[in-house]
Amino acid sequence: MDTYHDTDVVIVGAGPTGLMLANILGMYGQRVTVLEAMSSLIDYPRGVGLDDESFRTIQTVGLVDTVRPHTSPQHIMRLVNGAGKVMLVNNPQTEEFGWERKHSFIQPEVDRALYDGLARFDHVQVLFDHRVEYVEEDAGGVTALALATSADGQVTQHRVRGRYLVGCEGGKSPTRKRLGVTFEGESPSTRWLVVDVNNDPLGTPNVFLGADPRRPYVSIGLPHAVRRWEFMLHDDETEDQVTDPAYVNELLAAHVPNPAGLEFIRRRVFTHHGRVASNFRRGRQLVAGDAAHLMPVWMGQGWNSGIRDATNLGWKLATVLSGQAGDDLLDTYTTERKDHAKAMVDLSLTFGNVIRITNPVAALARDATSSILNRFPQIKSYFAEIRFKPMPRYTQGVLADPSDCTSGRAGATITSRLIPVRTANTTVSPVGVQFPQPRVTTGDASGILLDDAIGNWWSVIVWGNSPKDVLPLDALRKLDALGARLVAVVPETQREWAHQHMDPDVLVLGDHSGRLKKWFDDRPTPLVFLRPDRFVAGACLTQNAPATLDAILASMSFVKTSPTESSQHRHRRSLITAHTHTEGTP
Repeated sequence: MDTYHDTDVVIVGAGPTGLMLANILGMYGQRVTVLEAMSSLIDYPRGVGLDDESFRTIQTVGLVDTVRPHTSPQHIMRLVNGAGKVMLVNNPQTEEFGWERKHSFIQPEVDRALYDGLARFDHVQVLFDHRVEYVEEDAGGVTALALATSADGQVTQHRVRGRYLVGCEGGKSPTRKRLGVTFEGESPSTRWLVVDVNNDPLGTPNVFLGADPRRPYVSIGLPHAVRRWEFMLHDDETEDQVTDPAYVNELLAAHVPNPAGLEFIRRRVFTHHGRVASNFRRGRQLVAGDAAHLMPVWMGQGWNSGIRDATNLGWKLATVLSGQAGDDLLDTYTTERKDHAKAMVDLSLTFGNVIRITNPVAALARDATSSILNRFPQIKSYFAEIRFKPMPRYTQGVLADPSDCTSGRAGATITSRLIPVRTANTTVSPVGVQFPQPRVTTGDASGILLDDAIGNWWSVIVWGNSPKDVLPLDALRKLDALGARLVAVVPETQREWAHQHMDPDVLVLGDHSGRLKKWFDDRPTPLVFLRPDRFVAGACLTQNAPATLDAILASMSFVKTSPTESSQHRHRRSLITAHTHTEGTP
């Protein structure tokens, strides 16, 4: 029997990227159907690292309370040599984006929380045992033919049609292959044995990367008393050999007194891959997560890179589907995400090369170099605070240059010769990077995270002024059509005054910690246009705001809506904000 279903977006693959994208689209009121070939979510540990950027997205979709119990924040990593001497400590203390920079986590439990979160949306469904066999694209949409297997083994054909299809089905992605794009990079021949156990026999809560030339290893303490070991395999060791329980016990003998007494979850051999698709979109089909890039495990960025994809793509799909922007907006997904994904792949490969040195002479040289570098506090801090990790900075995409208001690009430096720029503490442009997330005070609550206060769509944030007082009527009408929230940030001492004297449509936030005051004090950009993914699309002096706004709207192929339509957008998003609001404590 052939069945038919109509939706807005078809997502292939119920992994973390597909589930997060479905949550984001569901939050914005879009109809989503997720097709998953397996009969259930994967139930064994895979990814082990969750960063602050991902947690910010989890906060946006309102799932902090269900995810947080399966994480261990402030996860410390130590790189040790063959003698057990610490060569490098990675322990960043910043909470710039509202959450701890690094967490360990139990991926099956967090993925389950993402899946359970979809139950909030009656317009989103996940269909397990649906293997996509054929996809047909035409001018109006994409139709996926899936073979659906029922509990009694009966196979039926299920046709699902959407305006767009996103392949989140992993590194062997059929969607990517249909797009005909290359998958550039390398797959090092080095193999590793992963061993996961319950009832952690060590109890140490953090990560040890063992750069032992005899056999490099990893030892990771995870939440819920799970311990992971990873051992690099030699070329002459077969998969059957190294997964034999007796052989695994030999490998573990240097780590625990009685390996045979451990409660094993799995023993599995894997090979690292470092690849990035040449394009993340062709026509009405896109790829995300491992389908778009494969990440070596060393920096713990595979899961997080997929969440970054969903964060970037979700609001853009919602914007196009709602009629606020033309289809060209989706081209900025590749433009903005590809370079950073490649940077993370390259860094992970480099870090892995340092760890997996087996030549004794080369290992000795590496150890000696690290000993020297650790004598310099600035270098030591550089590694401890993970400043070597490339933070996303978009130079092309939905942006406006802060110096000349050029649409679609943004230089890394503000070059204006105006005195406010020349006297600023920094002329490094904030455009194209994430805005910080401190805690703020509103008329109703104290100490809430910024994103929870401003909602999950566009915002215009102005320091010390009301946006309605510094923006002309034409710009305000365009922002109304966009559905942007107007936000004034003032010192906490002025908040009550601002509430009384500013337009009631303006959200007034009190900066009781002084963090936002410092951010604005350092930069000659008192007005910020903030995208739904919390990246800065434009930042400027208030008199340059109209030109900056026009450049941003042009870069996203914005389609002006009628006043009635824009009010409907605002009403829908106000309901969404109320539905997903959380005040999780980091």
